[in-house]
Amino acid sequence: MDVLAGAYLWIVAAHVIFVIFWMAGLFMLPRYLVYHQEALVAGRDDDAARWVEREGKLRSIILTPALILVWLLGLTLATVGQHWGEGWLHAKLAFVLLLSGYHGWAVGYAKRLARGEMRLDGRRLRLINEVPALAGAVIVVLAFVKPF
Repeated sequence: MDVLAGAYLWIVAAHVIFVIFWMAGLFMLPRYLVYHQEALVAGRDDDAARWVEREGKLRSIILTPALILVWLLGLTLATVGQHWGEGWLHAKLAFVLLLSGYHGWAVGYAKRLARGEMRLDGRRLRLINEVPALAGAVIVVLAFVKPF
């Protein structure tokens, strides 16, 4: 544990870097879904197929690896920094769980679109795109201000 304590700031830096990657992917994937769904509605099958490919690459190259590293590094920081008893961390973890669920929902919706299933209209899909921004803002306040 002493080795990790000595590397605490490096772990923080890595955690923040992968949070940025994950958030970028969470902003991109729902926008991809909007474009994908619009291609399906317009009957542009070739364009829709390209969106399936783009979504898959985004998931496998950025989103999923970043999600895994965010969780591993975050849990390491909570343990090394002995933050488990702090209320702000519990609230932050609740919002990170929300974002992880959102990640899972977006991946699932991409897979449904790949099968041609559209459950949301374009307006709702665009509104859902705001979830990561709102949750991210709350997480940043909790992590840096530590209000409780």
